[in-house]
Amino acid sequence: MSVRISAVVCTHNRAAYLRKALRSLVCQTLARELYEVVVVDNASADSTREVVAEFGDVSNLRYLYEPVVGVSRARNAGWRGAKGEYVAYLDDDAVASPEWLEKFVEVFETFEPSPGCVGGKIEAIWEASRPDWLADGMLGYLSVLHWSDVPVVLNQDQWLSVCNMAYPKELLQAVGGFREELGRQGTTLRTNEENYLRQQLDSLGRCSLYHPEIVVHHHVSASRLTKKWFRQRGRWQGISDSTMLYLDSGEGLSLSRRMRLTLSKIGWALLRLPLMLIAATSAARFRRQCQVLEVIGFVSGLWARGSSISGCGHEPG
Repeated sequence: MSVRISAVVCTHNRAAYLRKALRSLVCQTLARELYEVVVVDNASADSTREVVAEFGDVSNLRYLYEPVVGVSRARNAGWRGAKGEYVAYLDDDAVASPEWLEKFVEVFETFEPSPGCVGGKIEAIWEASRPDWLADGMLGYLSVLHWSDVPVVLNQDQWLSVCNMAYPKELLQAVGGFREELGRQGTTLRTNEENYLRQQLDSLGRCSLYHPEIVVHHHVSASRLTKKWFRQRGRWQGISDSTMLYLDSGEGLSLSRRMRLTLSKIGWALLRLPLMLIAATSAARFRRQCQVLEVIGFVSGLWARGSSISGCGHEPG
């Protein structure tokens, strides 16, 4: 019997989290012969290999090693090595619900129109108390996600997180997978790899579907629950948005277009500075501060690249 879906877990130096993720994947309701688990070790220097070896009696688990650090690089290695018709991604610090893979297969095979990607609900596992300055509108920085209590085709203002997403493998092949200029690399908080891939799938006429019964629980470490981390995350969101813009442009952006974008973004930020000062709550004030930092990141990324897409490898420090 052929493998219907591959669960890919990309990991870098998070062996303790990985053990919990794998436990959730070897106990799925989908028949074991219908799925596989692929661990992509992205140049880990900890006990990742040993943790995978603990599951040596699990016949449908495979280990791959990707020596070049970068989550998009690792995810590409995962789908290229996958045997399944569909490829589902789970973060190494997330725990899948028991019916996770079964529900993905069901949705891909029954939903019309046929989706290009499917994602689901992401609930936080708080490792420290949620700060009072953390507004609901900022939970997306942590990949906490819930759009609807019923399945819904997403509009352009909605997003999914590759912490809990699946794709037909043939579509990943068609678009070349994830752009490696996007996504985490080392200590950077670069993002948008799934958003750019979604744009490519949209161009093929394939919708993006959110299904609330496809659930994972995602660890939120205490190290992320600081204002410093959120400020950095906001700045890198802006840098990542500018990277997407350059990728969309193909041949780079003209000087005049970069000037127009810069003035537009700065104008937007200046209009919100008074709102940041008079906001009623600390959470509202901090959210607006991070939005301004997104603008700063976007503008710095826009000009650091120059006028050509050939500058993709350089990011502002």
